[in-house]
Amino acid sequence: MFLSVFDMFKVGIGPSSSHTMGPMVAAARFLQQMRAAPFEFAGVRASLHGSLAFTGVGHATDRATILGLAGFLPDTYDHARAEAVLAQIAETRQIVVEGLPPLQFDPKTSLVFDYGPALPGHANGMILMGLDAQGDVILQETYYSIGGGFVLSAAELAAGRATDEGAPVPYPFKSAAEMLEMAKTSGKTIAQMKRANEISRNGAQGLDRGIARLWEVMNACIDRGLNTDGILPGGLNVRRRAKAIHEKLQAERGMNLTAPHVINDWMSAYAMAVNEENAAGGQVVTAPTNGAAGVVPAVIRYWLDHVPGASASQIDEFLLTAAAIGGLVKFNASISGAEAGCQAEVGSAAAMAAAGLCAVLGGTPEQIENAAEIALEHHLGMTCDPVKGLVQVPCIERNGLGAIKAVSAASLALRGDGQHFVPLDAAIETMRQTGADMHEKYKETSLGGLAVNIPNC
Repeated sequence: MFLSVFDMFKVGIGPSSSHTMGPMVAAARFLQQMRAAPFEFAGVRASLHGSLAFTGVGHATDRATILGLAGFLPDTYDHARAEAVLAQIAETRQIVVEGLPPLQFDPKTSLVFDYGPALPGHANGMILMGLDAQGDVILQETYYSIGGGFVLSAAELAAGRATDEGAPVPYPFKSAAEMLEMAKTSGKTIAQMKRANEISRNGAQGLDRGIARLWEVMNACIDRGLNTDGILPGGLNVRRRAKAIHEKLQAERGMNLTAPHVINDWMSAYAMAVNEENAAGGQVVTAPTNGAAGVVPAVIRYWLDHVPGASASQIDEFLLTAAAIGGLVKFNASISGAEAGCQAEVGSAAAMAAAGLCAVLGGTPEQIENAAEIALEHHLGMTCDPVKGLVQVPCIERNGLGAIKAVSAASLALRGDGQHFVPLDAAIETMRQTGADMHEKYKETSLGGLAVNIPNC
Protein backbone atom coordinates (compact mmCIF):
# COMPACT_ATOMS: atom_id res chain seq x y z
CA MET A 1 0.00 0.00 0.00
CA PHE A 2 1.41 3.38 -0.98
CA LEU A 3 -0.05 6.84 -0.62
CA SER A 4 2.46 9.57 -1.28
CA VAL A 5 3.15 12.38 1.15
CA PHE A 6 1.88 14.56 -1.71
CA ASP A 7 -1.39 12.65 -1.70
CA MET A 8 -1.92 13.22 2.01
CA PHE A 9 -0.78 16.85 1.81
CA LYS A 10 -1.97 18.80 -1.23
CA VAL A 11 -1.74 22.51 -1.93
CA GLY A 12 -5.22 23.73 -2.69
CA ILE A 13 -7.97 26.20 -1.84
CA GLY A 14 -10.66 26.47 0.79
CA PRO A 15 -13.11 25.85 2.14
CA SER A 16 -13.21 22.07 1.58
CA SER A 17 -10.99 19.41 0.05
CA SER A 18 -13.91 17.06 -0.64
CA HIS A 19 -16.52 19.69 -1.52
CA THR A 20 -14.37 22.34 -3.26
CA MET A 21 -11.10 20.81 -4.45
CA GLY A 22 -12.59 17.42 -5.38
CA PRO A 23 -15.39 18.76 -7.60
CA MET A 24 -12.95 21.16 -9.28
CA VAL A 25 -10.59 18.25 -10.04
CA ALA A 26 -13.49 16.07 -11.25
CA ALA A 27 -14.75 18.81 -13.58
CA ALA A 28 -11.25 19.33 -14.97
CA ARG A 29 -10.99 15.58 -15.58
CA PHE A 30 -14.29 15.64 -17.45
CA LEU A 31 -12.94 18.41 -19.66
CA GLN A 32 -10.14 16.05 -20.67
CA GLN A 33 -12.68 13.36 -21.52
CA MET A 34 -14.62 15.82 -23.64
CA ARG A 35 -11.49 16.86 -25.51
CA ALA A 36 -10.67 13.23 -26.27
CA ALA A 37 -14.20 12.22 -27.28
CA PRO A 38 -15.20 12.01 -30.99
CA PHE A 39 -18.22 14.28 -30.50
CA GLU A 40 -19.15 17.85 -31.31
CA PHE A 41 -20.12 19.38 -27.99
CA ALA A 42 -22.31 22.42 -27.61
CA GLY A 43 -22.99 22.48 -23.88
CA VAL A 44 -22.26 21.00 -20.50
CA ARG A 45 -24.33 20.24 -17.40
CA ALA A 46 -23.72 18.99 -13.86
CA SER A 47 -25.68 17.55 -10.94
CA LEU A 48 -24.53 17.33 -7.33
CA HIS A 49 -25.72 14.55 -5.02
CA GLY A 50 -25.62 13.51 -1.38
CA SER A 51 -23.46 15.69 0.84
CA LEU A 52 -22.28 17.68 -2.19
CA ALA A 53 -25.89 18.81 -2.60
CA PHE A 54 -26.83 19.32 1.05
CA THR A 55 -23.82 21.44 1.98
CA GLY A 56 -22.60 22.37 -1.48
CA VAL A 57 -23.50 26.05 -1.36
CA GLY A 58 -21.76 26.57 1.97
CA HIS A 59 -18.70 24.71 0.68
CA ALA A 60 -18.66 26.60 -2.67
CA THR A 61 -19.16 23.32 -4.55
CA ASP A 62 -21.16 25.02 -7.28
CA ARG A 63 -18.46 27.62 -7.80
CA ALA A 64 -15.70 24.98 -7.78
CA THR A 65 -17.52 22.81 -10.32
CA ILE A 66 -18.00 25.71 -12.71
CA LEU A 67 -14.37 26.77 -12.37
CA GLY A 68 -13.21 23.20 -12.95
CA LEU A 69 -15.22 23.10 -16.17
CA ALA A 70 -13.51 26.37 -17.07
CA GLY A 71 -10.10 24.72 -16.70
CA PHE A 72 -9.08 25.73 -13.16
CA LEU A 73 -7.16 23.40 -10.83
CA PRO A 74 -6.66 23.82 -7.06
CA ASP A 75 -2.86 23.89 -7.02
CA THR A 76 -2.62 26.67 -9.63
CA TYR A 77 -5.75 28.58 -8.58
CA ASP A 78 -5.75 32.33 -9.29
CA HIS A 79 -8.48 34.07 -7.30
CA ALA A 80 -8.64 37.27 -9.37
CA ARG A 81 -8.81 35.35 -12.65
CA ALA A 82 -11.45 33.02 -11.21
CA GLU A 83 -13.67 35.95 -10.26
CA ALA A 84 -13.38 37.38 -13.77
CA VAL A 85 -14.19 34.02 -15.41
CA LEU A 86 -17.21 33.43 -13.16
CA ALA A 87 -18.55 36.88 -14.00
CA GLN A 88 -18.06 36.23 -17.71
CA ILE A 89 -19.87 32.87 -17.53
CA ALA A 90 -22.77 34.45 -15.65
CA GLU A 91 -23.06 37.17 -18.29
CA THR A 92 -22.61 35.08 -21.46
CA ARG A 93 -24.00 31.74 -20.20
CA GLN A 94 -21.07 30.12 -21.92
CA ILE A 95 -17.89 28.39 -20.86
CA VAL A 96 -14.96 29.08 -23.15
CA VAL A 97 -12.05 26.73 -22.60
CA GLU A 98 -9.08 25.64 -24.66
CA GLY A 99 -9.57 22.64 -26.94
CA LEU A 100 -13.37 22.79 -27.07
CA PRO A 101 -15.98 24.96 -28.81
CA PRO A 102 -17.91 27.46 -26.63
CA LEU A 103 -20.11 25.43 -24.29
CA GLN A 104 -23.59 26.58 -23.31
CA PHE A 105 -23.81 26.73 -19.52
CA ASP A 106 -26.27 28.75 -17.46
CA PRO A 107 -25.13 28.78 -13.81
CA LYS A 108 -28.78 29.03 -12.70
CA THR A 109 -30.05 25.99 -14.57
CA SER A 110 -27.10 23.91 -15.80
CA LEU A 111 -25.92 22.97 -12.32
CA VAL A 112 -28.49 21.11 -10.21
CA PHE A 113 -28.45 20.34 -6.48
CA ASP A 114 -30.18 16.96 -6.23
CA TYR A 115 -31.45 16.49 -2.66
CA GLY A 116 -32.66 12.95 -3.24
CA PRO A 117 -30.82 9.80 -2.16
CA ALA A 118 -27.04 9.87 -2.52
CA LEU A 119 -25.42 8.08 -5.43
CA PRO A 120 -24.50 4.47 -4.58
CA GLY A 121 -20.70 4.77 -4.50
CA HIS A 122 -20.09 7.49 -1.90
CA ALA A 123 -21.82 10.31 -0.06
CA ASN A 124 -20.03 12.87 -2.27
CA GLY A 125 -21.23 12.14 -5.80
CA MET A 126 -21.58 14.25 -8.94
CA ILE A 127 -22.65 13.60 -12.53
CA LEU A 128 -21.15 15.61 -15.39
CA MET A 129 -22.72 15.64 -18.84
CA GLY A 130 -21.59 16.83 -22.27
CA LEU A 131 -24.42 17.98 -24.56
CA ASP A 132 -24.92 18.25 -28.31
CA ALA A 133 -26.55 21.17 -30.13
CA GLN A 134 -30.03 19.80 -29.33
CA GLY A 135 -29.21 19.62 -25.65
CA ASP A 136 -29.06 15.82 -25.58
CA VAL A 137 -26.47 14.09 -23.38
CA ILE A 138 -23.76 12.52 -25.54
CA LEU A 139 -21.12 11.98 -22.84
CA GLN A 140 -21.68 11.37 -19.15
CA GLU A 141 -19.45 10.49 -16.22
CA THR A 142 -20.09 9.96 -12.52
CA TYR A 143 -17.39 11.06 -10.09
CA TYR A 144 -16.97 10.62 -6.36
CA SER A 145 -14.99 13.02 -4.19
CA ILE A 146 -13.80 10.59 -1.53
CA GLY A 147 -12.05 13.01 0.84
CA GLY A 148 -8.81 14.94 0.95
CA GLY A 149 -9.18 16.07 -2.67
CA PHE A 150 -9.10 12.48 -3.97
CA VAL A 151 -11.46 11.87 -6.91
CA LEU A 152 -12.53 8.58 -8.52
CA SER A 153 -14.88 7.88 -11.41
CA ALA A 154 -17.65 5.37 -10.77
CA ALA A 155 -15.69 2.76 -12.76
CA GLU A 156 -12.48 3.44 -10.84
CA LEU A 157 -14.29 3.16 -7.52
CA ALA A 158 -15.91 -0.13 -8.55
CA ALA A 159 -12.54 -1.48 -9.69
CA GLY A 160 -10.87 -0.61 -6.40
CA ARG A 161 -8.77 2.24 -7.76
CA ALA A 162 -8.89 3.86 -4.34
CA THR A 163 -6.12 1.43 -3.47
CA ASP A 164 -2.58 1.48 -4.79
CA GLU A 165 -1.76 -0.17 -8.11
CA GLY A 166 1.83 0.91 -8.72
CA ALA A 167 5.15 -0.86 -8.55
CA PRO A 168 6.17 -2.42 -5.23
CA VAL A 169 7.79 -0.23 -2.59
CA PRO A 170 10.51 -1.30 -0.13
CA TYR A 171 8.22 -1.08 2.91
CA PRO A 172 4.64 -1.87 1.81
CA PHE A 173 2.95 -1.74 5.20
CA LYS A 174 -0.85 -1.80 5.12
CA SER A 175 -1.35 -1.69 8.87
CA ALA A 176 0.32 -0.22 11.90
CA ALA A 177 1.31 -3.72 13.02
CA GLU A 178 3.11 -4.32 9.71
CA MET A 179 4.72 -0.87 9.95
CA LEU A 180 6.12 -1.61 13.41
CA GLU A 181 7.37 -5.05 12.36
CA MET A 182 9.14 -3.59 9.31
CA ALA A 183 10.67 -0.85 11.44
CA LYS A 184 11.94 -3.46 13.90
CA THR A 185 13.34 -5.72 11.17
CA SER A 186 14.96 -2.93 9.16
CA GLY A 187 16.15 -0.79 12.05
CA LYS A 188 14.68 2.25 10.29
CA THR A 189 12.36 4.92 11.61
CA ILE A 190 8.87 5.37 10.19
CA ALA A 191 10.03 8.51 8.39
CA GLN A 192 13.02 6.68 6.88
CA MET A 193 10.79 3.90 5.57
CA LYS A 194 8.34 6.42 4.18
CA ARG A 195 11.18 8.32 2.48
CA ALA A 196 12.46 5.09 0.91
CA ASN A 197 8.98 4.36 -0.42
CA GLU A 198 8.66 7.87 -1.87
CA ILE A 199 12.04 7.66 -3.59
CA SER A 200 11.31 4.21 -5.04
CA ARG A 201 8.18 5.52 -6.74
CA ASN A 202 9.00 9.06 -7.73
CA GLY A 203 12.78 9.39 -7.38
CA ALA A 204 14.72 11.54 -4.97
CA GLN A 205 14.56 14.65 -7.13
CA GLY A 206 11.82 16.95 -5.99
CA LEU A 207 10.94 15.12 -2.77
CA ASP A 208 12.71 17.54 -0.44
CA ARG A 209 11.72 20.50 -2.58
CA GLY A 210 8.09 19.38 -2.53
CA ILE A 211 8.07 18.89 1.24
CA ALA A 212 9.67 22.31 1.71
CA ARG A 213 6.92 23.86 -0.39
CA LEU A 214 4.24 22.15 1.70
CA TRP A 215 5.60 23.75 4.86
CA GLU A 216 6.11 27.08 3.11
CA VAL A 217 2.41 27.16 2.14
CA MET A 218 1.30 25.94 5.58
CA ASN A 219 3.39 28.53 7.39
CA ALA A 220 2.33 31.35 5.08
CA CYS A 221 -1.28 30.38 5.72
CA ILE A 222 -0.74 30.64 9.47
CA ASP A 223 0.87 34.05 9.07
CA ARG A 224 -1.94 35.38 6.85
CA GLY A 225 -4.51 34.18 9.34
CA LEU A 226 -2.66 35.78 12.26
CA ASN A 227 -2.58 39.10 10.43
CA THR A 228 -6.12 39.26 9.05
CA ASP A 229 -9.33 40.16 10.81
CA GLY A 230 -12.89 40.86 9.71
CA ILE A 231 -16.02 38.82 9.02
CA LEU A 232 -15.86 35.46 7.23
CA PRO A 233 -18.03 35.04 4.11
CA GLY A 234 -21.13 32.86 4.00
CA GLY A 235 -23.76 34.69 6.01
CA LEU A 236 -23.08 33.49 9.55
CA ASN A 237 -21.17 36.70 10.32
CA VAL A 238 -18.46 34.73 12.11
CA ARG A 239 -15.61 37.00 13.17
CA ARG A 240 -12.01 36.05 12.58
CA ARG A 241 -10.43 35.66 16.03
CA ALA A 242 -6.89 34.37 15.47
CA LYS A 243 -5.38 37.83 14.95
CA ALA A 244 -6.79 39.30 18.18
CA ILE A 245 -5.84 36.22 20.20
CA HIS A 246 -2.32 36.28 18.79
CA GLU A 247 -1.89 39.98 19.55
CA LYS A 248 -2.93 39.43 23.18
CA LEU A 249 -0.56 36.47 23.49
CA GLN A 250 2.32 38.53 22.11
CA ALA A 251 1.55 41.35 24.52
CA GLU A 252 1.60 38.92 27.47
CA ARG A 253 4.81 37.20 26.41
CA GLY A 254 7.51 37.39 29.04
CA MET A 255 5.10 38.34 31.82
CA ASN A 256 5.62 36.22 34.90
CA LEU A 257 1.88 36.18 35.56
CA THR A 258 1.12 34.12 32.43
CA ALA A 259 -0.27 30.69 33.36
CA PRO A 260 1.34 27.58 31.84
CA HIS A 261 -1.92 26.53 30.18
CA VAL A 262 -1.74 29.61 27.92
CA ILE A 263 0.42 27.53 25.58
CA ASN A 264 -2.88 25.95 24.51
CA ASP A 265 -4.01 29.37 23.31
CA TRP A 266 -0.94 29.65 21.10
CA MET A 267 -1.72 26.28 19.51
CA SER A 268 -5.36 27.25 19.04
CA ALA A 269 -4.39 30.58 17.48
CA TYR A 270 -2.13 28.87 14.94
CA ALA A 271 -4.80 26.30 14.02
CA MET A 272 -7.63 28.83 13.92
CA ALA A 273 -5.55 31.11 11.68
CA VAL A 274 -5.35 28.33 9.09
CA ASN A 275 -9.01 27.43 9.26
CA GLU A 276 -10.12 31.03 9.08
CA GLU A 277 -8.08 31.32 5.90
CA ASN A 278 -9.68 28.10 4.67
CA ALA A 279 -13.17 29.40 5.45
CA ALA A 280 -12.37 32.53 3.45
CA GLY A 281 -11.40 30.44 0.40
CA GLY A 282 -7.67 31.04 0.78
CA GLN A 283 -4.74 28.81 -0.12
CA VAL A 284 -4.24 25.94 2.33
CA VAL A 285 -2.68 22.50 2.43
CA THR A 286 -4.99 19.54 2.94
CA ALA A 287 -3.74 17.83 6.08
CA PRO A 288 -5.34 15.41 5.31
CA THR A 289 -8.43 17.53 4.44
CA ASN A 290 -9.24 21.22 4.29
CA GLY A 291 -11.68 21.02 7.18
CA ALA A 292 -8.83 19.65 9.32
CA ALA A 293 -6.06 21.69 7.67
CA GLY A 294 -5.07 23.59 10.81
CA VAL A 295 -4.02 20.75 13.11
CA VAL A 296 -0.73 19.61 11.55
CA PRO A 297 0.68 23.09 10.76
CA ALA A 298 -0.35 24.36 14.20
CA VAL A 299 1.55 21.54 15.91
CA ILE A 300 4.61 22.11 13.72
CA ARG A 301 4.53 25.85 14.47
CA TYR A 302 4.09 25.13 18.18
CA TRP A 303 7.11 22.81 18.07
CA LEU A 304 9.30 25.27 16.13
CA ASP A 305 8.38 28.37 18.14
CA HIS A 306 7.96 26.99 21.65
CA VAL A 307 9.93 23.76 22.08
CA PRO A 308 13.66 24.11 22.88
CA GLY A 309 15.91 22.38 20.38
CA ALA A 310 13.35 22.30 17.56
CA SER A 311 14.86 22.60 14.09
CA ALA A 312 13.28 23.29 10.71
CA SER A 313 15.62 20.63 9.29
CA GLN A 314 13.33 18.00 10.86
CA ILE A 315 10.12 19.18 9.20
CA ASP A 316 10.50 16.49 6.55
CA GLU A 317 10.68 13.86 9.31
CA PHE A 318 7.50 15.28 10.85
CA LEU A 319 5.54 15.35 7.58
CA LEU A 320 6.76 11.96 6.33
CA THR A 321 5.79 10.34 9.63
CA ALA A 322 2.41 12.09 9.62
CA ALA A 323 1.80 11.02 6.02
CA ALA A 324 2.54 7.39 6.88
CA ILE A 325 -0.11 7.46 9.63
CA GLY A 326 -2.58 9.32 7.42
CA GLY A 327 -2.12 6.73 4.70
CA LEU A 328 -3.01 3.93 7.12
CA VAL A 329 -6.17 5.75 8.19
CA LYS A 330 -7.26 6.46 4.62
CA PHE A 331 -6.47 2.92 3.40
CA ASN A 332 -8.22 1.14 6.27
CA ALA A 333 -11.00 3.58 7.14
CA SER A 334 -11.68 7.10 5.81
CA ILE A 335 -10.58 10.73 5.96
CA SER A 336 -13.96 11.95 4.64
CA GLY A 337 -16.37 13.79 6.92
CA ALA A 338 -19.24 12.92 4.58
CA GLU A 339 -18.37 9.24 4.96
CA ALA A 340 -17.42 8.94 8.63
CA GLY A 341 -17.97 12.27 10.40
CA CYS A 342 -15.36 14.62 11.82
CA GLN A 343 -13.55 11.75 13.55
CA ALA A 344 -12.26 11.00 10.04
CA GLU A 345 -11.05 14.56 9.50
CA VAL A 346 -9.87 16.23 12.72
CA GLY A 347 -9.39 12.83 14.35
CA SER A 348 -7.12 11.68 11.53
CA ALA A 349 -5.29 15.03 11.50
CA ALA A 350 -4.66 14.82 15.25
CA ALA A 351 -3.30 11.29 14.90
CA MET A 352 -0.98 12.43 12.10
CA ALA A 353 0.20 15.48 14.05
CA ALA A 354 0.75 13.47 17.24
CA ALA A 355 2.84 10.95 15.34
CA GLY A 356 4.89 13.66 13.63
CA LEU A 357 5.57 15.50 16.86
CA CYS A 358 6.48 12.31 18.68
CA ALA A 359 8.94 11.48 15.89
CA VAL A 360 10.80 14.79 15.96
CA LEU A 361 10.94 14.65 19.76
CA GLY A 362 12.87 11.38 19.50
CA GLY A 363 10.08 8.86 19.90
CA THR A 364 10.54 5.23 18.91
CA PRO A 365 8.26 3.71 16.25
CA GLU A 366 6.26 2.11 19.07
CA GLN A 367 5.84 5.45 20.85
CA ILE A 368 4.86 7.13 17.57
CA GLU A 369 2.18 4.49 16.94
CA ASN A 370 0.99 4.98 20.52
CA ALA A 371 0.78 8.76 20.05
CA ALA A 372 -1.32 8.37 16.90
CA GLU A 373 -3.62 5.90 18.65
CA ILE A 374 -4.19 8.14 21.67
CA ALA A 375 -5.08 11.10 19.45
CA LEU A 376 -7.44 9.13 17.22
CA GLU A 377 -9.09 7.19 20.05
CA HIS A 378 -10.23 10.37 21.73
CA HIS A 379 -11.90 11.70 18.61
CA LEU A 380 -13.94 8.53 18.00
CA GLY A 381 -17.62 9.27 17.41
CA MET A 382 -17.10 12.93 16.56
CA THR A 383 -19.83 14.11 14.20
CA CYS A 384 -19.61 16.51 11.26
CA ASP A 385 -22.45 19.01 11.67
CA PRO A 386 -21.36 22.33 10.12
CA VAL A 387 -23.78 25.17 10.75
CA LYS A 388 -25.29 26.34 7.46
CA GLY A 389 -22.95 23.95 5.64
CA LEU A 390 -20.02 26.31 6.17
CA VAL A 391 -16.58 25.14 7.27
CA GLN A 392 -16.67 27.58 10.19
CA VAL A 393 -18.74 26.42 13.18
CA PRO A 394 -17.62 24.18 14.83
CA CYS A 395 -14.74 23.50 12.44
CA ILE A 396 -12.42 26.43 13.19
CA GLU A 397 -12.21 25.97 16.97
CA ARG A 398 -12.25 22.19 16.55
CA ASN A 399 -8.88 22.36 14.79
CA GLY A 400 -7.43 24.20 17.77
CA LEU A 401 -8.63 21.51 20.14
CA GLY A 402 -7.36 18.85 17.72
CA ALA A 403 -3.89 20.38 17.88
CA ILE A 404 -3.98 20.45 21.68
CA LYS A 405 -5.03 16.79 21.79
CA ALA A 406 -2.24 15.90 19.35
CA VAL A 407 0.43 17.50 21.52
CA SER A 408 -1.00 15.87 24.64
CA ALA A 409 -1.06 12.48 22.90
CA ALA A 410 2.57 12.79 21.81
CA SER A 411 3.62 13.84 25.30
CA LEU A 412 1.78 10.93 26.95
CA ALA A 413 3.28 8.47 24.48
CA LEU A 414 6.79 9.76 25.17
CA ARG A 415 6.22 9.19 28.90
CA GLY A 416 5.75 5.49 28.18
CA ASP A 417 7.78 2.79 26.45
CA GLY A 418 5.45 2.25 23.50
CA GLN A 419 3.51 -0.61 25.08
CA HIS A 420 -0.19 0.17 25.35
CA PHE A 421 -3.59 -1.50 25.50
CA VAL A 422 -5.38 -0.36 22.31
CA PRO A 423 -3.43 -0.80 19.04
CA LEU A 424 -3.66 1.94 16.42
CA ASP A 425 -5.13 -0.62 14.00
CA ALA A 426 -7.99 -1.24 16.43
CA ALA A 427 -8.68 2.49 16.76
CA ILE A 428 -8.71 2.89 12.96
CA GLU A 429 -11.08 -0.04 12.52
CA THR A 430 -13.31 1.30 15.29
CA MET A 431 -13.42 4.65 13.53
CA ARG A 432 -14.46 2.91 10.29
CA GLN A 433 -17.22 0.96 12.03
CA THR A 434 -18.41 4.02 13.93
CA GLY A 435 -18.58 6.00 10.69
CA ALA A 436 -20.61 3.25 9.03
CA ASP A 437 -23.04 3.20 11.98
CA MET A 438 -23.31 6.99 12.25
CA HIS A 439 -26.61 8.50 11.10
CA GLU A 440 -26.36 10.38 7.81
CA LYS A 441 -27.54 13.63 9.40
CA TYR A 442 -24.28 13.75 11.37
CA LYS A 443 -22.06 13.24 8.31
CA GLU A 444 -21.60 16.64 6.65
CA THR A 445 -25.22 17.10 5.59
CA SER A 446 -26.05 19.88 8.09
CA LEU A 447 -29.25 18.01 8.94
CA GLY A 448 -28.39 17.36 12.60
CA GLY A 449 -26.37 18.45 15.60
CA LEU A 450 -25.23 22.05 15.87
CA ALA A 451 -26.46 22.69 12.34
CA VAL A 452 -30.11 22.46 13.45
CA ASN A 453 -29.75 23.78 17.01
CA ILE A 454 -27.99 27.06 16.27
CA PRO A 455 -29.83 29.89 14.45
CA ASN A 456 -27.92 30.34 11.21
CA CYS A 457 -29.49 33.32 9.54
